[in-house]
Amino acid sequence: MRKMMVALAVLAMAGSASAADGGGIKGSGSYGTAGCGLGSMAFGNQKGAIQILAATTNGLFGTQTFGITSGTSNCGESVVGLSGTKTFIEANRDALAKDMSRGSGETIAALSHLAGCADSKAVGAKLQQSFQAVFPEQSISDEAVSANVISTLKTDKSLSCGALG
Repeated sequence: MRKMMVALAVLAMAGSASAADGGGIKGSGSYGTAGCGLGSMAFGNQKGAIQILAATTNGLFGTQTFGITSGTSNCGESVVGLSGTKTFIEANRDALAKDMSRGSGETIAALSHLAGCADSKAVGAKLQQSFQAVFPEQSISDEAVSANVISTLKTDKSLSCGALG
């Protein structure tokens, strides 16, 4: 386990170092239901329960949000767009809710990047204002949260979220 942790740390450092110069660990741009991140690089887009391992890997090491923010770990331009944004929102619902309540955070920055928005601070402020509309009740489905967030971002033209269509 320790060797695996060291290997993952080295991969993360290599990705962040090369991401600064526009490079990075890009991957194939193809991922399964777990989304992009280190898990997608290790397990690809294989169908079935293997995606649980991919999601666990992404969650344990925080590589999905980092990858989206930095454009590494299979989270390049090929995964950006409406469907990638929906997948990200649904997979990161709890973290997004916390960041929305504050009006800023890593999840909002990653969401802004995915959605092609011009200013993540403005996105954070808008989502904070719209918190009750996005999460009208605790039992709301992930799909409904995703639809509410995307609707909020699309409706406010000043956010210029071009990847949402």
